[in-house]
Amino acid sequence: MRLNVFLQRAGIGSRREAERLVADGRVSVNGVEAGPTTPVEESDDVEVDGKKVTLETRPLPRLFMLNKPLDVLVTTYDSQGRDIVYDLPCFDPKNHRKPLPRLMNVGRLDVNSEGLLLFSSDGPLAQAMMSPQTALERIYRVRVHGRLTLQQLERLSKGVTAGGVTYRGATVTEEKAPTGKNTWYQVILTEGKNREIRKLMEHFGCVVNRLIRTDYGPFHLGDLETGRLREIAPHEVRNLIKDLEARGAKNLS
Repeated sequence: MRLNVFLQRAGIGSRREAERLVADGRVSVNGVEAGPTTPVEESDDVEVDGKKVTLETRPLPRLFMLNKPLDVLVTTYDSQGRDIVYDLPCFDPKNHRKPLPRLMNVGRLDVNSEGLLLFSSDGPLAQAMMSPQTALERIYRVRVHGRLTLQQLERLSKGVTAGGVTYRGATVTEEKAPTGKNTWYQVILTEGKNREIRKLMEHFGCVVNRLIRTDYGPFHLGDLETGRLREIAPHEVRNLIKDLEARGAKNLS
């Protein structure tokens, strides 16, 4: 396998970080300094900074949940200087007894959306959680201007093509009778295409004016305060990995 893939699977870092380690001459394979194209097998002797690395040394990934506020971008940098999630106080190392690992967001919520956003220390785990193959449920509370008909709800459940994009079936349930011109819905998706709910609602003449994600897979937002970050317990991470592997995910353990 490729060396950067091996190092990623061993928990050393992302593939890009692994490539930088190799470029800096900090990685050896069978006692020889490795290069970008050095192949590696699981039986090879791989060292980083003189310490042996194996796939068995891979630590359990760490997973965090954030209650994302409104008007905050899910990105690592914004050229316009707008607020981004990684600049929230909850990501400041001073606010944590245990050092935070390098984290990557699991999917996104757009700037006008709020609620549950997950962060993983492990790239393959994040990819498996986002993959359409594993089809983890994402649950949202959505307020729209307008109201869907029963026929439109049925069409959404079977899958819709809107704007040239085909979307999987979504479970959409009206929470209560409309108040004024707005209606609240619960929406359950098993994929995470860009602005999917907003585009589906617009396709049927409704405009989303509030969107809150409450669940992602087995994780529930609960009473987590806006702007707060909470680490998910190790046993829950292990259970998640088992579930993802049962759904066909690979290279997680």
